Amino acid sequence: MNLNKAVLMGNLTHDPKVKALSGKQKVATFSVATNRAWRDYKTKATKEAVEFHPIVAWGNLASIIEKYLKKGDRVYVEGRLATRKWEDKNKLKHERTEVVAQNLIMLGSARKGAKPQAVANAVAPEEGALEEVPVA
Repeated sequence: MNLNKAVLMGNLTHDPKVKALSGKQKVATFSVATNRAWRDYKTKATKEAVEFHPIVAWGNLASIIEKYLKKGDRVYVEGRLATRKWEDKNKLKHERTEVVAQNLIMLGSARKGAKPQAVANAVAPEEGALEEVPVA
């Protein structure tokens, strides 16, 4: 048995872009930034790295994202990794690996005065990680 699962918790880097496809199917795209911190062994200095993860959500989940999420909002995303390949009009080949969101929980907003809100397990229909602990 194989497993393809991605789990991320981070902040949106920009407002989600939502498109309506044929048949009123919606697709939302956005990016989530995650960071990790560690202490350099030799210098004892704290270092930090940021990763940016492209996310795609379909159907009802895309509608929820369109309605509630904005740049800076903190989210928990579960999904699967998918790689798309295409050729542009100039015959250049492109490849992009992204997380296809299946569950999303809104953890809070970066907007001042906004209260945390959550949509637990908003599951998207099928369509064609935090791994480091911050330094104390």
